[in-house]
Amino acid sequence: MTTMREGQVRCLDPHGFHVMRYTEWGDAKNPRVLLCVHGLTRNARDFDFIAERLSDAYRVVCVDVVGRGRSDWLRDPSDYTYAVYCGDIATLIASLHAETVDWLGTSMGGIIGMIMASLPGTPVRKLAMNDVGLLIPRASLVRIGEYVGREATYDSLDALESAMRGVSPFGNLDGAQWRHLALHVAKQDENGRWKFRYDPGIGKNFHATAPADIDLRPFWNGVRGPVLVIRGERSDLLLPETLEEMRMRTHTETHVVPDTGHAPMLMDDSQVGVVRRFLLG
Repeated sequence: MTTMREGQVRCLDPHGFHVMRYTEWGDAKNPRVLLCVHGLTRNARDFDFIAERLSDAYRVVCVDVVGRGRSDWLRDPSDYTYAVYCGDIATLIASLHAETVDWLGTSMGGIIGMIMASLPGTPVRKLAMNDVGLLIPRASLVRIGEYVGREATYDSLDALESAMRGVSPFGNLDGAQWRHLALHVAKQDENGRWKFRYDPGIGKNFHATAPADIDLRPFWNGVRGPVLVIRGERSDLLLPETLEEMRMRTHTETHVVPDTGHAPMLMDDSQVGVVRRFLLG
């Protein structure tokens, strides 16, 4: 069985340097690299299940985007931008000495991947986007805005997990899977209370403007390589008509996960199989 390793890279933001941490699976000498990038308030450990199962074919690197997980928090919350995230990933790719990478991104991680894949000279070869697309609907942003950046504390890990289940329609997960997701997104403060392991400051830019549809077609239209788009059947962030529009693009595959909202957690063999067939096909 492959064991997980941990690593870090020092990155530059507009107000100084910060450390971005990551987990890594598979042979560190494997030139075939898969980057896994999580959603807005999540972290690298969301990918443990799929990373282990792809580690026979890839060096799988799962990042804690700055401000999340075990990565540093930024000095100025205004710097939580896609420009900084993309710069951090570019630094990571250079540190891995990877000529090309494949990409698996959930929600925000899919947007970062789409931006990276659209740029001239991109190292991104294949792009798998999990429950995110070329249009982000206003209604989904309103829902996310109800919790992002609002620092809640809980008496127990059970209470935090219950709160997470209430806002996260991740699909038909079992108790152990929910506990894994809660455990790695949680931390205890100096008073022994539990809170989510991300900087509430990431909400500053999110709440800076009134919610409105976000059109990402300029990035989507720049992507040239093969793409897999996964949608949760009940997702409010990736709508059926958006998925259909994306499917019309050459070299684009789509897959819908039944009875799941935003976002499928890729923690069962059938979902892993869909990603594996795309990446290795």
